[in-house]
Amino acid sequence: MEAFVKFVKDEWYFAAPMFLMILVALILVIWRLMLNVHARTNMNEFLPAFQDKLEKEGIAGALAFCKSRYDIIPKRLYVAGLETSKQGLSAMRRSMANVIELEISPDLNFLLAPILAIAKIGTMVGLLGTVISMIKTFNAIGQAATAGAGGAGSMGTQSQAIGLALFATMLGLITAIPLVFAHVLFKDWVSRFELKMKGAAQKLLILMQNVKPGGGGAATKPAAVVSAGAAAAVKA
Repeated sequence: MEAFVKFVKDEWYFAAPMFLMILVALILVIWRLMLNVHARTNMNEFLPAFQDKLEKEGIAGALAFCKSRYDIIPKRLYVAGLETSKQGLSAMRRSMANVIELEISPDLNFLLAPILAIAKIGTMVGLLGTVISMIKTFNAIGQAATAGAGGAGSMGTQSQAIGLALFATMLGLITAIPLVFAHVLFKDWVSRFELKMKGAAQKLLILMQNVKPGGGGAATKPAAVVSAGAAAAVKA
């Protein structure tokens, strides 16, 4: 611990940027986690409530219900689909696909690039600090040898200086390893969430097959019964 404190004091021009990067990285990861939690939708709870609104109040009521929510699938995906419902299922499918690709996916990847950048830069800055400190240490060893000031005490001091130089690399790795791990997890979450959105979009199209053209509510036939024309429209 004393050696680390000595490194922070003596090599503050490397320690300070490293600590700043650690702080910024922590803020970015927490921020991204909060955005992920805010984006989630429990489809097992949402779909029955949405279907009930659609059956009782029609498309207008279902649209208002989705706009009142804050999670991504109802607020943005379903709203995009319902707003184009008068143009048919194919238009709904295109609208939702465009929203996923052009709006939602970029938002889901927000902050991931800075997190990965800090992970890579932190490693390089730590290595740079170690290299510069090692150069200074070996220069001091060379000067001591030239002046004939050898001895166990001098070698012990220089060895301690070499050990202090390695703290820069340690800080770089401490910064990079958790960030790379977090970045991989976030990317995996984004991939799974995109699949979830595509599944949710397909469920909306299936529900809309049974809505009356006028939008006044669901048709009387069961949801399991799908006309050949509607099924062909979904596959389009």
